Amino acid sequence: MSSPTQSRGYAFETQALEHLQLHGLQLVARQWRCRYGEIDLIMRDGAGLAFVEVRQRGSSAFGGALESVTPAKLAKLERTAQAYLAQSAHRGACRFDVVLIDGRGGVEWLRGVS
Repeated sequence: MSSPTQSRGYAFETQALEHLQLHGLQLVARQWRCRYGEIDLIMRDGAGLAFVEVRQRGSSAFGGALESVTPAKLAKLERTAQAYLAQSAHRGACRFDVVLIDGRGGVEWLRGVS
């Protein structure tokens, strides 16, 4: 059973996933977890992989969704991606993307943020 917060997060991930698929990316894994953390979406983009963090903020009163992607969050995402790559057969290019969803449901996709 998931909490209301988890259910909303899953819905935002689904919105991000659909947006990325509309732009030609293919889902490799969703909510991939290891001891270092979780990657919301792992997507294939041509021969490369995109490790995607999905962020949503209902308002910018405490900073927008982009401001919530801190250097510490990016470092955690990188450690988690390295763990994924250590157990996968992928040897091509990789990047870190962020999908921002605003309070009105607008989607902004930032490629190669790190």
